[in-house]
Amino acid sequence: MAAEALRWHCSESAFDFETTAAQADVERVLGQDRATEALRLGARIAGAAHHVYAMGDPATDRLRVVLDSLEREAAGRPIPGDWCYINRFDDPRRPRVLVLAPGQGARLRHDMNGLVDELRASLPAAFESDSYRASRTAIDREFEEREEHFWSELQEDAEQHGLGVVRTPQGFAIAALRDGELLDSEAFHKLPEAEQQEAMKQIERLTELLKKHVQQLPEWMRERLKRVRDLDREVTELAIRGAVGELKAKYSEQEAVSGYLGEVEKDLIDNAQLFRREEQPALPFVLPGGGEKELGLRRYDVNVLVDNGASGAPPVVHETSPTYQNLIGRVEHTAQFGALVTDFTMIRPGALHRANGGFLVIDAIRLLSSPYAWDALKRSLLNREVRIESLGELLSLASTTTLEPERVRVDLRVVLVGPRLVYRLLAMLDEDFPALFSVVADFADTVEREPAALATYGALLGTLGRRAGLRPLHRGAVARLVEESLRSTGDAQRLSVRMRDAEALLREADYLAGEEGVDAVRAEHVERAVAGQVRRRDRLRERWQEAAQRRHVLIDTSGAVTAQVNGLSVVDAGGFSFGHPSRITATVRMGEGEVVDIEREVELGGAIHSKGVMILSAFISSRYAPRFPLSLRASLVFEQSYGGVEGDSASLAEACALLSALADLPLRQDLAVTGSINQLGSVQVVGGLNEKIEGFFDVCNRRGLTGAQGVLIPADNAQHLMLRRDVVDAARDGRFHVYPVRTVDEAIAFLTGTTAGARDESGEYPEGTVNRAVEERLLRFARVRRRFARPRLARVAKAGDSGP
Repeated sequence: MAAEALRWHCSESAFDFETTAAQADVERVLGQDRATEALRLGARIAGAAHHVYAMGDPATDRLRVVLDSLEREAAGRPIPGDWCYINRFDDPRRPRVLVLAPGQGARLRHDMNGLVDELRASLPAAFESDSYRASRTAIDREFEEREEHFWSELQEDAEQHGLGVVRTPQGFAIAALRDGELLDSEAFHKLPEAEQQEAMKQIERLTELLKKHVQQLPEWMRERLKRVRDLDREVTELAIRGAVGELKAKYSEQEAVSGYLGEVEKDLIDNAQLFRREEQPALPFVLPGGGEKELGLRRYDVNVLVDNGASGAPPVVHETSPTYQNLIGRVEHTAQFGALVTDFTMIRPGALHRANGGFLVIDAIRLLSSPYAWDALKRSLLNREVRIESLGELLSLASTTTLEPERVRVDLRVVLVGPRLVYRLLAMLDEDFPALFSVVADFADTVEREPAALATYGALLGTLGRRAGLRPLHRGAVARLVEESLRSTGDAQRLSVRMRDAEALLREADYLAGEEGVDAVRAEHVERAVAGQVRRRDRLRERWQEAAQRRHVLIDTSGAVTAQVNGLSVVDAGGFSFGHPSRITATVRMGEGEVVDIEREVELGGAIHSKGVMILSAFISSRYAPRFPLSLRASLVFEQSYGGVEGDSASLAEACALLSALADLPLRQDLAVTGSINQLGSVQVVGGLNEKIEGFFDVCNRRGLTGAQGVLIPADNAQHLMLRRDVVDAARDGRFHVYPVRTVDEAIAFLTGTTAGARDESGEYPEGTVNRAVEERLLRFARVRRRFARPRLARVAKAGDSGP
């Protein structure tokens, strides 16, 4: 291949700017039209089942794209209302929900606080007013006068009969009088009998009256208390209805608030003592959030769960910690005198509350990693309501008294962001998942390299730099970043849209430009940044190259050896991949038509590699032994391979090693081979091609390039090549070569220097060709096997004749 075909060069002329400083920011997302269409559908379509799963590589900046798309969709839509919890006065353990227009929740809370503050001042003042005091005094005076009147009449009645009312330690008593003095028992008994009898009769009568009066006193007291209570209620109602009436008039058009204010009014009247100074507790309670307020007055608070008053659009909530309680909310408790207590003001919202009426974005892996969070989300979406319930209650483990808040109806769209694997697993294992997340936004990793895409990519790089506060990019730097993007995809025809990786490289290049004190990032800064990234991560590659140079790993790069070929492998070292050659050897002998994959036998080979070996076995059988049994036992192995082998990209090299062993023809060791084959002998594309070629080039370069060394690759892979500049330069100078091949025959001809050969009209391969030599070797194996089989068949037949 020509050197120009080994790497696509991005010309600076592809960009119509000198530096990105002159460009405006762009909002367009490169290569994600499919994903953004899905997000638009999920945001606009009606129905509870059209939640979205956004899948793709995190480096594509999928989260930012999702959030930006949803922000655009939310703009101009109606703003959802405020969600509040208010006290249910007849059952405080079950607070109820109040939905208000945006901003009205905070307004109602402010008004209720103002009402309480007003009543704290006005009610005590009303009870200290002159009119109240006068009314209260009148009631007290009335009953005092009633009491005085009774005693006056009783005293007068007693005196008329020569008796008197006296107070004793045991109470009141009636006794006889003479000249205004009480008679003792001795003096009383000296009175005439008739007079004593009359006195006793009157004493009994008056004592009975006194008893009846004493029995009547509690009734008078109850009557007095009722009169006082009626007075207090009248004063209370006057003060409260005046204050609450103003709020009722203010919220007259909001039926739910009017109903609530009616309940508040009734409860205020019933609990007016909370506002009486003499009734207040001596010790105020310190409430969460600061400030001191009597515990009883909290019943009139409004807990604004979600306040959308300052929102200009429906909410777009990104929940970064999607735990169970962060999703559905919680009821907090506070310690008071050694006990945990709570009320409706301690209800806290979850992400489902905050995103209600808008959009909720959650990382799928974090969600599934949090116990019970996925079930809670599903339950809320399926029921279209959020029930605030602690995990202790859910698992029947809680014994602490808590609340049962009214459930909140939810109307929102959820977007899960995660890998494709998680989507497939959920779709397969969770029957509710497809019913809920029916819209898939699939983020692409690459986009076709075309002029429009290049222009957009350059504009995006400039936008990224400006938003990050970096220096502008010279167009040469943009061109170099484009080339690195192509290299990262392993395909010179497709640009990477992993903008996170591009931004990381851009920051390093900007740092290097800053070290030089220049105003713009140029191509050489990008080159140095790329080299720096490789340098920091290629320790393992250097160690492998050193091992090959010191022949700790046996790799030949010159000469020719039978049944031995240089295959190519790729090692993924955690974000950094590199290629290296691997020696593949083959052995053959007569057998029963089996090609043994030693890697599989010792469980070091993966399923795809084993499949490649089986395809190779089928290729050998169908091509060389269509008319006689395949009497071959062959073995293939990656020498000095201890970490496992996977993939079928070595099947072309294995085929060449096997054919070399059968034809007894040596293979060039200055060539390496990569590619997979099918059963017909065609060579198919493989991945990691750039790394593989560069890995063999590095080994050859360390030992000295001879001008004969190179790599055989699938011809259809040629379009993917984006090799390092030093490899391209070596190819341009004729010191290294890349050969495209389409069939096994082309590859074996390169490696042996002998024509592979094709069958003629008689069905025979020409003399002196590789295929003729292979077929003849297999035919000899078949004949020898047949000769060995005849004596055995004769013995079997003889044993059969002598049988019973």
